[in-house]
Amino acid sequence: MYGTSHNQPTRVPLEQSTSLFRYGEQALWSTQFHNDGDEIANGSFRVFNVPIGQVGQGAVRVMSIAETNLKEGGRIPNGVAYDVFGVAAQYMAHDAAADAGNQDVAITGVGDVIGSLDVLVNLQNSGALSWDFTQTQVDIAPLHLVGAGGGAFGALAASNPAGVAAADFGNANNGAGSIWLYRKHPVALPGASTFSILIRYGLRAEAIAGGVSTVGIRIVLFGYYKNIIEIG
Repeated sequence: MYGTSHNQPTRVPLEQSTSLFRYGEQALWSTQFHNDGDEIANGSFRVFNVPIGQVGQGAVRVMSIAETNLKEGGRIPNGVAYDVFGVAAQYMAHDAAADAGNQDVAITGVGDVIGSLDVLVNLQNSGALSWDFTQTQVDIAPLHLVGAGGGAFGALAASNPAGVAAADFGNANNGAGSIWLYRKHPVALPGASTFSILIRYGLRAEAIAGGVSTVGIRIVLFGYYKNIIEIG
């Protein structure tokens, strides 16, 4: 029996809810290319700015699913709210100038043992990541500390070919840590906001040269989204 008592039960709405929330985890990625001879010292390069099917960020061909999964530059796909709990940076080498070739150059390949490692270590040691919002920039971390690096690792198995010293046997590791950023305090990206990430290099960064014609840095965001599902 309802009355004026504070102990009366909660009233249940008679109508059905017209929307539900759906949660899920998803990765977003975007790639910056640097060509042979590019000067990167004191440079700043913006990723998550070019969507799939368009050209940019150092590429001469359109971005494909391997390079990005954005449908619109600087926007979360489908306009959903997205919370970032991890950031990763992957380093890649190409087999032809101006990324006209394929991303199939093994860092431990005989012809690329010295040059590829030098280029990738140069990027790692000289670069840092920053969030770039409309009016605010927030530093993330040096590239060397951003998790899930990839690229400059594994066994060097050059069997003393012409011009390569026998001392080029051994192991290399990029030293990148696991995905540790933002696990405690995720970065919230509202669905209507515009964002990008800057890859910034210091004044001691060398020009891209030696061993490879093109290198790529694929930045990956790990996060979860909340989507509203209209049901009536």
